[in-house]
Amino acid sequence: MNEPSWRPPQPAAGYGEPPAYARQHAAGHTGDGTGHGQDFGADSGPAAAQAPAASAPGGGRQGGGGTGGGKRAGRDLRAAVGVGLALGAVIIAALFVYKPVFLGVIAVAVMVGVWELSSRLAEQKQIRVPVVPLAIGGAAMVVAGYLRGAAGSWVALGLTVLVVLLWRMAYAPETYLRDATAAVFAAFYVPFLATFVALMLAADDGPWRVLVFLVLVVVSDTGAYAVGWRLGRRKLAPRISPGKTLEGLAGAISFAMVAGALCFGFLIEDALWWQGLLMGLAVAICATLGDLGESMIKRDLGIKDMGTLLPGHGGIMDRLDSLLPTAPVAWLLYLAFTGAG
Repeated sequence: MNEPSWRPPQPAAGYGEPPAYARQHAAGHTGDGTGHGQDFGADSGPAAAQAPAASAPGGGRQGGGGTGGGKRAGRDLRAAVGVGLALGAVIIAALFVYKPVFLGVIAVAVMVGVWELSSRLAEQKQIRVPVVPLAIGGAAMVVAGYLRGAAGSWVALGLTVLVVLLWRMAYAPETYLRDATAAVFAAFYVPFLATFVALMLAADDGPWRVLVFLVLVVVSDTGAYAVGWRLGRRKLAPRISPGKTLEGLAGAISFAMVAGALCFGFLIEDALWWQGLLMGLAVAICATLGDLGESMIKRDLGIKDMGTLLPGHGGIMDRLDSLLPTAPVAWLLYLAFTGAG
C-alpha cells in the first residue's frame, strides 16, 4: 500500500481510464461544459446567435450551431433519450417494487460518482484521494441515513472522514493536506448529499416523495431547455456556463412550480397544492445552482464530462449534479409540509 516517494501520479494511473481521456474530452469540449445538453439556451436561440465562437476553459468553445445527425451541443440525442428512458424505468421499478433495491441503486450511484470524481482529480490536478474508504463510507452513509435518519448519516460521514485521513497517513506526507482536503470535499459533495434521498425514501410514502423529487428536477431541466432554446438572450452566469440564460431559469422555475402543484395535489399524502409551488421553486433554483457548481468544477479541471458511462449524458456525476444539492432542500420541505412520514 505504501508508495516509496509519493510522486505525483501519471494521469489516470490506477483509476481505470486511458491516459488520453482528459485530452480527448478537452479537445471535444462544446457548449458550457455542464455535460447536460440541456443548457438554458446553449448553442442555439437568440443568445447563441449573438455570441461568436470563442475559446472556453478546458480547451473548449462556446456557440456554434447543431451538429446534425441527431446530435446537438456535441451529444447524441438519440442515445441520451434512450439512456434516460432506461434509467427512468430502472428507477421506477426499484422504487415501487422493494425499497431496499432502490437504496442499493443510490449506494451504487454514490460509489461510481466517488470513483469518477477521484479519477478526474488524479488526471487533471494530480490529487490522489483514498477511493476505497470513500466509496465504502459513502455506501455506509446512504444505508445509515435510511436506517437511522439524519443522525445516522452524520455519524457515518464523521467516521468516513476519520478513516480517510488515517488511510492517507500511510503514504508520504507530501501533498497530505491537499489530498485530505479534496477527500473531505468528495465525501460531503457526493455521498452525504445523496443520503437525503435515502431519508426521503424512509418515509411511509417514501417512493412517492422520491419520485416527485426526481420528476421536479427533470421538469426543471426540461423547462430551462425549452424556454432557453427559444427565448434565451440574457446570460445567467457567463463565466461559469455561457449557455445558460435568465430566460431559461425562468422557464425552469415556471415548469417546476406547475409540476410541483400538480404532484403535491395528487401524489403526496396530506400535502397542499401551494406547498408544491414552493417545492417547485426551491427545486428549480437548487438544481440550477448544482448544475453551475459542477460546471465550475469541470472548468477548473478542464474537462467536458466527469465520465463516459452513460452514452449521451457523460458520467454518473453528470446526472447527479442537479440532484445532489437539491436533495437536502427537498427533504427539509417535505419535513416542514408533511412531517417525517
